[in-house]
Amino acid sequence: MKIKLTICLLAFLNFYDAQENITYQKPSAEILKLADYQRPPSVLMNSKKDWVVFTYRPTYKTLEDLSQNEMKLGGLRINPVTNISSSITYSNDLKIRKINDKNEIQVKNLPSNPKIGYVSFSPDEKKLAFTNTTNKGVELWIVDMETASANKITADNLNANLGMPYVWYNDSQSLLIRAIPQNRPALIDASKDLPTGPIVSTADGKVSQNRTYQDLLKNPQDEKNFETLTASEIYNVDLTGNLKKLKDQNMYAGLSFSPDGNYLMATLIKKPFSYIVPLNRFPSTTVVYDMKGNTVKTVNDVPLNEIMPKGFSSVRTGKRDMAWRSDAPATLTYAEALDGGDQSKTAEYRDEVFTWEAPFTAAPKSFFKTKQRYDDVVWTNDHYAIVSEGWYDTRNTKSYLVDINNGESKVFDDRNYQDVYSDPGNFNTTKNQYGRYVIDMKGGKAYLIGAGFTKDGQHPFIDEMDVKSLKKKRLYTSNIKNGKEEIIDILNASKGEILTIQQSPSIYPNYFKKNIKSNKAEAVTTFANPFESIKDVYKEVITYKRNDGVTLTGTLYLPANYDRKAKKEKLPLLIWAYPTEYKDKNTAGQNTQNPNDFTFPYYGSFVYWTTKGYAVLDDAAFPIIGEGKTEPNDTFIPQLVANAAAAIDAVDHLGYIDKKKVAVGGHSYGAFMTANLLTHSNLFACGIARSGAYNRTLTPFGFQSEQRNYWDVPEIYNTMSPFMHADKMKTPLLLIHGDADNNPGTFTLQTERYFQALKNLGAPVKMVLLPKEAHGYQAKENILHLLWEQDQFLEKCLKK
Repeated sequence: MKIKLTICLLAFLNFYDAQENITYQKPSAEILKLADYQRPPSVLMNSKKDWVVFTYRPTYKTLEDLSQNEMKLGGLRINPVTNISSSITYSNDLKIRKINDKNEIQVKNLPSNPKIGYVSFSPDEKKLAFTNTTNKGVELWIVDMETASANKITADNLNANLGMPYVWYNDSQSLLIRAIPQNRPALIDASKDLPTGPIVSTADGKVSQNRTYQDLLKNPQDEKNFETLTASEIYNVDLTGNLKKLKDQNMYAGLSFSPDGNYLMATLIKKPFSYIVPLNRFPSTTVVYDMKGNTVKTVNDVPLNEIMPKGFSSVRTGKRDMAWRSDAPATLTYAEALDGGDQSKTAEYRDEVFTWEAPFTAAPKSFFKTKQRYDDVVWTNDHYAIVSEGWYDTRNTKSYLVDINNGESKVFDDRNYQDVYSDPGNFNTTKNQYGRYVIDMKGGKAYLIGAGFTKDGQHPFIDEMDVKSLKKKRLYTSNIKNGKEEIIDILNASKGEILTIQQSPSIYPNYFKKNIKSNKAEAVTTFANPFESIKDVYKEVITYKRNDGVTLTGTLYLPANYDRKAKKEKLPLLIWAYPTEYKDKNTAGQNTQNPNDFTFPYYGSFVYWTTKGYAVLDDAAFPIIGEGKTEPNDTFIPQLVANAAAAIDAVDHLGYIDKKKVAVGGHSYGAFMTANLLTHSNLFACGIARSGAYNRTLTPFGFQSEQRNYWDVPEIYNTMSPFMHADKMKTPLLLIHGDADNNPGTFTLQTERYFQALKNLGAPVKMVLLPKEAHGYQAKENILHLLWEQDQFLEKCLKK
């Protein structure tokens, strides 16, 4: 065994010494055929499901796309020239058709070389709006659905730095837009200015729990640039392009009309800004205006929020989650903490939900009190509402059916939210007279659409619920043979008409109109399978147990030509996984994988390698469980190793693999998992870790699902950090990271420092930094090279 390991390490080191300073490479023909494909279009439908919009985009971005101008401010990544997020993914074509027609219609008069974003239907669903980004900025365009013709209605001066730069008026004849102020000052190039003094921050002695955010403001120049880039003027623009100014410049972070269209609610970002939290925790004021732009009422003032109590169920004080009530003309809803927002305090009720009717001259009315943290309220087209609450520590969720007329409430869902087997599903919704989505409730009946995970497999369903008794009647259970059906919408409950997506491992997901009474289905889309070369790959969801009895699952793929009966050849095995935390063994052991899901290979899995003679266990279950007062991470390492051992043993028991030729890989927290498995076990011949964090002392105020800080449990942070045990790691490891990672905690520095530690301690390791990439990878050049690196690495470590 030692001789084989030494040979592998020598080959590994020699191979990588020869590959320094390489240019971009492409993977082998088998993988390139799958990776370099034409992406089918995305589908957008209106509420009536009679119009279908197809948006087309390139399969990947390019390095040129990622090399645009960019400023990182307050948690944003902005292109300061075009005034839109630098990470937005554009479409480059639009086609439409009536749902019952067969042929798509090309939208005419689209801009040349379009960069289409923020597509939305008008309230009457006769028009379609979208933005187009030019070399100078963002324009607004309108498509007439009947003529399939596009028309530009603004110049390229919209401000999309804070997201969607327009809102439809209720009449569908005009839109509210955020435009760049005419007197906008020039941006400051801080690199050319000499500092006028140091950067000074102070603490006032209050305890807080802030995570390690990225792209924060760093100096006064950043503050000025942030204010310049987020400030807008508000205009009304009609469908012919006529502009009328409504509001002077300010930092408008959110704009929404009341359901009756008589009021506009705007949230304005205020100073002082922060250098330790992103813009969603900056001070803000929320104001309601009339349609002429006159102030009706300032309905909320939120101070700078740098101090937060510990715990995932803790919240800030004051009004939060403020929104228009969808079933009323102009009424706001919001919640306020009754426990100071601190989950550690004992309280009979945690939150109180209020309603506040315009013009806000009367006091807000108490609507409901929650015993756990308020989550959401969904309104109906009858006199009921659904209020949901939850508590992270117990993973409990409760939903109440509240009678608006008398305030009476009944619990209809009370469970561990990770218990997918008992999930009742989501209520089917419809648009009401205000054009807002509400729960579709008629004659005292409502309808629930469920994913339908069970211990016997996945069977999506539709339930009819009696509102008074809460009793349910199963109307439909999906049982497509050798396929999967996802229920998207109920088109007509009385006629039994629904909209679904159907797929199989080799049939690309397509939309169907189906009648559940006659069981007849009609195809709405007919997208072809772009991955024909793996249509015959063997696919199976396997179930096995961990050494403590916890049930685990994973999706096993075998090469198409592999003889599963003879099993003469023992295959190398690749395991791809991501750890998930649970509070009990029963929910941890539930299966959410379906063997009839379409096999969609992408750079984030190992499925490509079935074409190269590997067995692949994809999405292998890696639960980390902490029952009662025990936290999952208290035993993270032994549970991690137990999960891995069980997975390998399960596939080995089937007779398919060589246990000495197993690799493990993962992205983000999966990368963290991979490094720990190579450090603390001898189960793997090699590993691939992408965009991970390896030193938990660099994320001292919590990470992933860990609420405790470093000083609460230093031994947990140290034990879980692969960096702290780098001297034990002697297994070949390929480290990959985007050099512009924007994810909290997974700084590119994490990989660089871990690589340096491993290299200096003599571990066989290689680091690949992908230029311009954030936490997820997008450029075609980088993704193809990533696949090449992984392919070369696996061939050397597992086959040679």
